[in-house]
Amino acid sequence: MTSAGQARSDEGDPDLRRRTIRWIVGLALVGLIFDGYDLVVYGTLVPIFLRDASHIGPVDPTLAGALGSYALVGVLVGALMAGSVADIVGRRKVMLTAYAWFSVGMIATAFTASAGAFGVLRFVTGLGVGALVATTGALVAEFAPPGRKNLCNAITYSGVPLGSLLAALLAILLLPVIGWRGMLLIGGLPLVTLLPLALLKMPESPAWLMSRGRVEEAERTERRCGIPLAEITARPTDSTTSDQEADGRPGFGGLFRHYLTPTILLGLMSAVGLLLVYALNTWLPELMGRAGFSTSGSLGFLLVLNGGAVLGALFASRLADRFGPKRVVAGSFAVGAVAIVLMTIDLPLGALMALVAIVGLGTSGTQILIYGFVATYYRTSVRSAGVAWCAGFGRLGGVGGPLVGGLMVASGLALDSIFYVLAALAVVGGLLTWVVPATHRPSVRRPATRDSAPAAGN
Repeated sequence: MTSAGQARSDEGDPDLRRRTIRWIVGLALVGLIFDGYDLVVYGTLVPIFLRDASHIGPVDPTLAGALGSYALVGVLVGALMAGSVADIVGRRKVMLTAYAWFSVGMIATAFTASAGAFGVLRFVTGLGVGALVATTGALVAEFAPPGRKNLCNAITYSGVPLGSLLAALLAILLLPVIGWRGMLLIGGLPLVTLLPLALLKMPESPAWLMSRGRVEEAERTERRCGIPLAEITARPTDSTTSDQEADGRPGFGGLFRHYLTPTILLGLMSAVGLLLVYALNTWLPELMGRAGFSTSGSLGFLLVLNGGAVLGALFASRLADRFGPKRVVAGSFAVGAVAIVLMTIDLPLGALMALVAIVGLGTSGTQILIYGFVATYYRTSVRSAGVAWCAGFGRLGGVGGPLVGGLMVASGLALDSIFYVLAALAVVGGLLTWVVPATHRPSVRRPATRDSAPAAGN
């Protein structure tokens, strides 16, 4: 290779890189749109199951909450399993498997006739959803350019509330026509749309390849994707001690050896955030229905909730890239707490809708920011495990969200009191975020190859 050609390779190809990032972020975004749709579509079906036993048998609020939680238990298990696997076998393989898995699970769920079978298949589907959520952030963070990592992750994880928004919108437009089974079948479309595209256009992370010692493969991927070689050689890794620099073990072993305290705090923070997300996405239509709104009107609130999450998170992610994600996540929790409290005031419909959009930023939007925070917090060899822990352990809160909401509704707790409980949880999330310790991550050197030599004067 000529010296000019070598310099071009080392500096990368900006146009090629932009196209690569667009494909990766686009595919990841669409995957998480279906991911969010699959998890939240159940909330649009709850009123049907509560009022008509001819579908899957008698369902009361407590059982409805339990059925909503089964998928989230699957997400927890799938995320924790996928975290270590993706740090060992690669992000791409796990993501492709997840696309196929949750698509087939949704199709199978559409043909159930009992609450028991419905719950089992929701759990099975959740395994694929968890694997995808746990791996996507790591892949995107490793391709995103410096100074844009939180933004790229925010765009990607906006797919979850966009999927929720899509579920609410399609429920308003199509649920009376195609029924609940048709709504679930829509969730299986990635099997014939997204998966074939991802097989062609989604590369493996060169940073992961480098961390596994597969230097030549990493360099080929870098050249094919237009990424500057110097950027991969300077990927951050946590090295607060010399032992940490030497110990590059992947997965949960390295995660809990070197990041125990922040990992626990980040997991609890995610659990609180997801409790709020799934409590609201499962029960907001029912709560607003009890406040006197029609079925389509109460689903409209779900639409606004997730629309506010997307727009708010995209704006806040720019602040996170500039000022650091920790402050922005804590502030977002605080904004959500205030907005939830204000929902107890008797307000005009327009003002109430605006508050619901702000609540979306403070709940689902905050969770988007949390994934970006976590994906940029850890070194490459444990990044997928870190995101998996955030998504998996955090699902304990997600499991609790529909259950807590169902118990509060079933107990006859006043509507205002339910909102006060949710606001208090948002305050707890902000406090947990604030005490996450900072981490110092200097760069590590690239393993020497026969084609590389120290530059003169270095």
